Amino acid sequence: MSSLSLTKEKIIISLIKLSGFMSNPSEDFVAMMHAAKNSNGWFTIDEVERAISSLAKMLNKKDLEQWFENISISQNPKKVGLILAGNIPLVGFHDVLCVLATGNIAVIKMSSSDDKLLPALLKELISIEPAYASQIEYAERLKDFDAIIATGSNNTSRYFDYYFSKVPNIIRKNRNSVAVLRGDETSEELENLGHDIFDYFGLGCRNVSKIHIPTGYDLKYFFEPIEKHQAIINHFKYNNNYDYNKSIYLVNGVKHFDNGFLLVKEDENFVSPLAVLFYEEYKNINFVEEKLITQEEQIQCVVTNLDLKINKEKIGFGDSQNPKLWDYADNVNTVDFLLKL
Repeated sequence: MSSLSLTKEKIIISLIKLSGFMSNPSEDFVAMMHAAKNSNGWFTIDEVERAISSLAKMLNKKDLEQWFENISISQNPKKVGLILAGNIPLVGFHDVLCVLATGNIAVIKMSSSDDKLLPALLKELISIEPAYASQIEYAERLKDFDAIIATGSNNTSRYFDYYFSKVPNIIRKNRNSVAVLRGDETSEELENLGHDIFDYFGLGCRNVSKIHIPTGYDLKYFFEPIEKHQAIINHFKYNNNYDYNKSIYLVNGVKHFDNGFLLVKEDENFVSPLAVLFYEEYKNINFVEEKLITQEEQIQCVVTNLDLKINKEKIGFGDSQNPKLWDYADNVNTVDFLLKL
């Protein structure tokens, strides 16, 4: 059965069923979640469940129907090589979804950090709709592809640019996210901001690594609501990063705030070390807007309640890790790219 037998209606129905499966996974899939945890110390059951819940929420009927209004299924399927990241659980799922939704063939090179969950999820999708079997391949080394979507670090992106320059490509680099505070946020909003900072231990490109605060803002108003995320320090890998960065700051006499599980440091830089949050004060919101525009290439999304005049995706507190189907990584429309192949 080829992908040509898949209509939009069949794809939507199959994805709604997959969402249901993720909300109530089988024993086999739960066993795979534990296998993922055992092979990657960052993939705790809580964080894996968080990722699966976010994807299940993404695949709702209303959003799927809206998303598919702008999608056509290729009558001439192309092989699309996918080099997936492994920084957070199932981070490559959306790229695979875009390839399948456009009727193309996903040739998947898994990350060794996350090589269990996605195959298990796609196996379930094939059991729901067997026509997908002809659209999914796995490869240790990519060859015979028509296009590439590769996600990696700033270093590996140079390698990708060199090797894949002769085919249509999307090459993604490191990105982080920022939050801009007005100064009068509620405790609930700031507690939610804690999710943007701490979910997946801060390892995702949608995690907030820096906050912009108005001049004179008392950080105690920030620290009190995020106390509910204190249990993160019990994770040994996160704790190691916290201890390491704390010792560096203490030895070098670097001024910082410390609430026992997060180090907060004033810094103009954008990318903070793990377990560290940078902050920068502003007198005028126009200064922040200009700065965010100049840093556009480094930013995934901006968490704020302010109506900022910027080109980036603006998100409410607590929602950075719950992207919609049309919230494309690096703001590059993956579907448009695939439709033009």
